[in-house]
Amino acid sequence: MMKWTDQAEAAVKRVPFFVRKKVRRRVEKEAADAGKSRVSLSDVNATQARYLKKMSSEVKGYQLDACFGSGGCPHRAVAGEVLVERVERVLADADLLGFLRSRVEGDLKFHHEFRISIADCPNACSQPQIKDVGILGAATPGLTKIPCSACGACTEACKEDAVVLTGSGEARAIDFTRCVHCGGCVAACPTGTLEAGKKGYRVLIGGKLGRHPRLAGELPGIHDAETVVRMIKDFLAFYKSRCTRGQRFAQLLTDADIDAFSKKWTV
Repeated sequence: MMKWTDQAEAAVKRVPFFVRKKVRRRVEKEAADAGKSRVSLSDVNATQARYLKKMSSEVKGYQLDACFGSGGCPHRAVAGEVLVERVERVLADADLLGFLRSRVEGDLKFHHEFRISIADCPNACSQPQIKDVGILGAATPGLTKIPCSACGACTEACKEDAVVLTGSGEARAIDFTRCVHCGGCVAACPTGTLEAGKKGYRVLIGGKLGRHPRLAGELPGIHDAETVVRMIKDFLAFYKSRCTRGQRFAQLLTDADIDAFSKKWTV
């Protein structure tokens, strides 16, 4: 692992946390390419200068983030790798880079890009709540007719206290005002009393950071991958019809627009 001077460490800690790891990797790569084994403040500053100078040439019109998924996350509610590939194709086919060049005066910057994040569970490591479109894997628990052994494994697994028990400790119902559809209780149940019902994705829209941050709002329902792809195409069509100078999706959405999307995609 490459060593960093105290000044370099202090400089990188001033970088926003959600891109800090990416910036750190970039600084280390450029320092290593220069034959260095230690990162100094001058290396951080040099990378920053090159980054700002080359930003316009590196913008591709969109950003697509995903969590660890099959790479090792033990909490995943669904396997999202195929969805990531399909969404990537939709974004590439939309030619968002060409669209932004036709709408933005001057150089493009990364904050102009349309951002989508896919997380395989509600832990949301890829931060879908602050993206234009956030997608969260979901597995809805349900009760079977198999008797409950009152072992308590489901309540230990559920961080939301969403499993409702009888007086003697058996699972009786799921409180869906608390449940975040992570599927943890289902995985923990040793008897099969709890099973995964509907699996799919929750969809959030309109998140962003910046001067006026806003958390994405969730649309109703749990959707399959095919529906999510169609929803994204719908969001992109709306974005292209409203964006005149590179505004973010969240800036273009009114409460009425969100209500219209909610009604259109309610399942």
